Amino acid sequence: MKYVILIHSNPDPWGHPTSQFTAEGRAVPADRHEQMDREFDALLAEISASGEFVTAEALADPASSSIYTWSPEGRTATDGPYAEAKEQLAGFFLIDCATRERAEQIAIGFAGPGSTVELRPAMWPGADDQ
Repeated sequence: MKYVILIHSNPDPWGHPTSQFTAEGRAVPADRHEQMDREFDALLAEISASGEFVTAEALADPASSSIYTWSPEGRTATDGPYAEAKEQLAGFFLIDCATRERAEQIAIGFAGPGSTVELRPAMWPGADDQ
């Protein structure tokens, strides 16, 4: 089953990896960042080797986004960001795992200083939408 790992963060300035650009991340010592980077690289190598990694993308600054909406009066376009919240979608990973438990084991490895990680099943026609 495919799952999307959504990474929400509020780096200032916007940049990747987001943990380098958040207040929480700036408070982490450099040697700890290096350790976390090694752990993350090992996780990516593991899920790539197992075939669980499908694709991933880091996203640009939400200020560069455009928002398109629909109403009975017509469609409109406005400048982003869409969400009023501080945290914005910073990137995503698509994984393909045999079980939700395995997806959860992987997703927790994506949590970092100043970010929130959301795991959500992907849907397809005929799928269980729970």
